[in-house]
Amino acid sequence: MLSYENLRKDEEILSYVGAANDVLGALGFTEHGMAHAVKTGEDASRILRTLGYGERECELAKIAGLLHDIGNCVNRCDHAQSGAFLAFELLRARNFPVDEVIKVTTAIGHHDEKTAAAVTPIAAALILADKSDVRTSRVRNKKTVSTDIHDRVNYAVSNSKLDINAEKKMICLTLKIDTLVCAVMDYFEIFLERMVLCKKSAEFLGCDFELIINDTRLL
Repeated sequence: MLSYENLRKDEEILSYVGAANDVLGALGFTEHGMAHAVKTGEDASRILRTLGYGERECELAKIAGLLHDIGNCVNRCDHAQSGAFLAFELLRARNFPVDEVIKVTTAIGHHDEKTAAAVTPIAAALILADKSDVRTSRVRNKKTVSTDIHDRVNYAVSNSKLDINAEKKMICLTLKIDTLVCAVMDYFEIFLERMVLCKKSAEFLGCDFELIINDTRLL
């Protein structure tokens, strides 16, 4: 059975992930390379596994996470859709079954907040994992922290944890933010839309979503 580990070592796929990250670096965006791709895939898989989904579904969520941002090598605009088409070509060339290709490409095509929707379990898990990846190490240039709100918010996050409680049907994102670097309202200024999307994705999976910042429940 074709696996995530095979794809993670595949030179062509590594090239796409690297190229997409380079484009976003040139545009001034935070890190979107292998670190983000791997974390997103592993968290998406962990969400589904904790909620009782089958191992292959969890594996496909990992694959969707690995590939979800490769469309940025084409253009940041509509990168979810272009990434889905690129993933389609890459997976079919590696003889993935059509039904699995559809599951992965559907999730990738629905992950960007401008056109996002939790239309399948993998899509919902991918959205939750992707939008929850906020951390200091994603900032490429510390000099921009004072001028770029995205860099400032990521740089201010000293600890980020995504918990899934299957018994309580709860998915919770807990953040520790250094308020000397970034006010909590700055986080909401750029991430409120994403957090609402996480709430809808959790609901698709039969769960509630909570956002806790500095020990205060905000959503």
